[in-house]
Amino acid sequence: MKHDVFISFRGTDTRYSFTSHLYDALQRKQIDAYIDDKLDGGEKIEPAILERIEESFISAVIFSENYADSTFCLRELSKILECMETKQQMVLPVFYRLDPCQVQNLTGSYGDALCKHEKDCGSKEVESWRHASKEIANLKGWNSNVIK
Repeated sequence: MKHDVFISFRGTDTRYSFTSHLYDALQRKQIDAYIDDKLDGGEKIEPAILERIEESFISAVIFSENYADSTFCLRELSKILECMETKQQMVLPVFYRLDPCQVQNLTGSYGDALCKHEKDCGSKEVESWRHASKEIANLKGWNSNVIK
């Protein structure tokens, strides 16, 4: 394993707030966390990110209001579920200003975003994102609306 923790997040929602604070806290504790701004120059983004997920011991998924708007985030999520099932990777869901029930039940803005993807992406891929969302959202994790 090359990284202790891979952090999956929607940059526009949390890059300069929650995710940067989490990353800094992990670094202070000498925990090697990976976020997507650590790619080497010239690397293709998606294959490199999926490889970093495989190389990590733990994946932290920061579900936020616009997470499901990003097909890139959803592809990461599917890869994380695959690694959880095949490599026993630990996965920790964090719900940042988002009700976990929206992800667990695919409702609200989260469910709406998945429906919108059906127009541009294959239904098989969107179904895999729905499955990954439900599976990971039902794991024990943290909810920022509860923890103060």
